Amino acid sequence: MELRQYGRTLWKWFWLILLGAAIAGGVTYLVSSRSTPIYRASSQLLIQQANSPSNLQWTEVLTSERLAANYARLLTTRPVLNQVAANLRLPEITSSIIVDPVRETQIIVLHVEDANPALATAVANDLPAVFISENEKQLQQRINTTLEAYQTQIDGVEADIEQAQTQLQVFTALEDDGEELTLEQTAQRARLEASLAQYRSSLAELLRNRDDVKRAEANRGDTITVVEPAIEPNSPVRPRVLINTLIAAALGALLLTAVAFLIEYLDDTIKLPEDATRVTGLPALGSLVQYRNGDKGRRLIAATNPQSPFTESYRTLRTNIQFSSLDKPIDRLMVTSASPGEGKSTTAANLAVVVAQGGKRTILIDTDLRRPVLHQIFGLPNAVGVTNALLLPEGSDLTPLLQPTELENLWLLSSGPQPPNPSELLGSHRMGELIKELGQYADMLVFDSPPTLAVTDAAVLARQMDGVLLVVESAKTREVAAKRAAQGLLKVNANVLGIAVNRISYRLAGSHYYYYDYYENKGGDDDSDRDSNQTKRRRKGKERPAEAPSQPATAGGFVTSQVRQPGSSAQDV
Repeated sequence: MELRQYGRTLWKWFWLILLGAAIAGGVTYLVSSRSTPIYRASSQLLIQQANSPSNLQWTEVLTSERLAANYARLLTTRPVLNQVAANLRLPEITSSIIVDPVRETQIIVLHVEDANPALATAVANDLPAVFISENEKQLQQRINTTLEAYQTQIDGVEADIEQAQTQLQVFTALEDDGEELTLEQTAQRARLEASLAQYRSSLAELLRNRDDVKRAEANRGDTITVVEPAIEPNSPVRPRVLINTLIAAALGALLLTAVAFLIEYLDDTIKLPEDATRVTGLPALGSLVQYRNGDKGRRLIAATNPQSPFTESYRTLRTNIQFSSLDKPIDRLMVTSASPGEGKSTTAANLAVVVAQGGKRTILIDTDLRRPVLHQIFGLPNAVGVTNALLLPEGSDLTPLLQPTELENLWLLSSGPQPPNPSELLGSHRMGELIKELGQYADMLVFDSPPTLAVTDAAVLARQMDGVLLVVESAKTREVAAKRAAQGLLKVNANVLGIAVNRISYRLAGSHYYYYDYYENKGGDDDSDRDSNQTKRRRKGKERPAEAPSQPATAGGFVTSQVRQPGSSAQDV
């Protein structure tokens, strides 16, 4: 997809993208503006390790970070929160608490969010205080427990020492009395002295350990201090109404932009002439923009409003057809479409009008024997027509079958009564002779044929034409249908001149209509002025309806018929 196509898609679906942004932004604004405002109070804590060395290594830094992470988890334990709730006389802490350790530091940031800014501030300040108090209590409890254990051991060792000394005093008294100790008593005395030495050594070790615990108690281990207490916030942290609305609007627009491009990607209809050329490989001869007042009925715009830009588009189509085959003039032109309802009959009628306005004697033949509508476009009867002409012998006078229109140089040969076998009639030898005979009455024959994909009538008739014009409707005809229609005509060796894209919307037309409006404002070219004057004279009744074209040999005049005002009562084909 080219950049121009991206821009065209965005412009085409701009209303949808804008609608998505408005809906998403509006809903978000309503939800955000009605949400309860939440306030945030923050405090900062610093953890100082005991006996922290002056030159920290990387492993010690990691240890510090892990220690900060541990304290961050311990800040929100149940005992701490219960104590905070008791201090603030609350049943429980319902505020949102966020503990965020700062990376590569020993700082912890505590955030408390609540709908009540005073309560958030109170929790943010009381929580660190309770945690520090609880931490000191736990530390003191551990120290007291350790000291008590050492004291119990010391008391036991001292009792053992006293007992050993008492027993040694007995042996010392015997020696003082001049008694000689037996070998057993000597050995027992030696054991007591060894035990006494061991007891004294254990006592000294226990006393040193107790002194270390007391020194640790003096240092108090890791200390936690509040370096920045929380202050009561003045503005809520959420909802951020403006930012949320803008983000939602942007996301809504982005989402529907993706939806628009998905729709365009899945849409395989032909929209512009360049699409038709790309799909079929045939040149685009005309761009017929949808009628400005939105009337989708069948109207002879080229006759009722010759200076209209829509009429100018048919003149452009006429000129392109003339230049599409300079070596062999196009005297027999067939107009067809891929499927019903694409505007081929309207295109054929208006094209015949502008050809006649250009000064050529033109006969418009309705060969759509299944669903004829040209007589309804011109407001003429369909009592006789092509089917009646096929029943006449070769060389018969056809002028009674040709119906004059209100336009000079234009006659209509309607379809006539509906036959049971249209394809056989159009492919018959008599049809070929009829086409040759009609060529003697006019300079240009324009045939309106059935759609190519619906029936085989168009393929049968196309081989006898000088050129074939394929009409497709913008944003309706699918690419595969247009391609199949073009290939079907080419397979029967039809001279397919090109494609006319019908009913192009204003959003897609773009620069096409600037060109048309220029001529509408400036008054048009010479052909437009002349056609306009002729049409005005016809409307005022200053000229009689054109007489039938004279037959090459002996020809009679036309059967005069009451000419009705052009109408648009039928549905398009």
